[in-house]
Amino acid sequence: MAETRLYQSFAPQMMIVCRRYAKNSYDAEDILQEGFIKVFRYLKDFKFNGSFEGWIRRIMITTALNFYKRKRIYQNETELTYLPEAIVNEQEVVSDIFHEEIMNLVNKLPKGYRSVFSLNSIEGYSHKEISQMLHISVNTSKSQLNRARMSLQKRLIQNENPLFNQNILQSA
Repeated sequence: MAETRLYQSFAPQMMIVCRRYAKNSYDAEDILQEGFIKVFRYLKDFKFNGSFEGWIRRIMITTALNFYKRKRIYQNETELTYLPEAIVNEQEVVSDIFHEEIMNLVNKLPKGYRSVFSLNSIEGYSHKEISQMLHISVNTSKSQLNRARMSLQKRLIQNENPLFNQNILQSA
């Protein structure tokens, strides 16, 4: 009963996290389920040193990274979809479209750039934490983040989607 409530409370947010790292929706669902199995197994080990949601998020990210290591599959393209919201206003829809366009550009980055960018800029991990998670040096993490940002900036300038360009002008 308590596990069901815990799952229902955190599964929607964690599915979004899983989809950032998954190759497709099916893998995201597998990662989510495997991640929650670990959450339930190690719940007694939670030390109350940080947020509970952050602890669960870290388990999901680690599970996603290990999922592909085990299968020796490297992400070439990430499918990012959103869970349905209740009622949204027009501004939220435009914001979601802009976010989706940005995430589509992020998903086109090479795997290393995309992983470091997502872990640092979206999840908020430090370069030291990223280096430990991905088994790369801190300098490699910094370099890949810098290259990812430069690539995104270049792609933003070159993007010819009128809706995307209109959103950039409105948000400037």
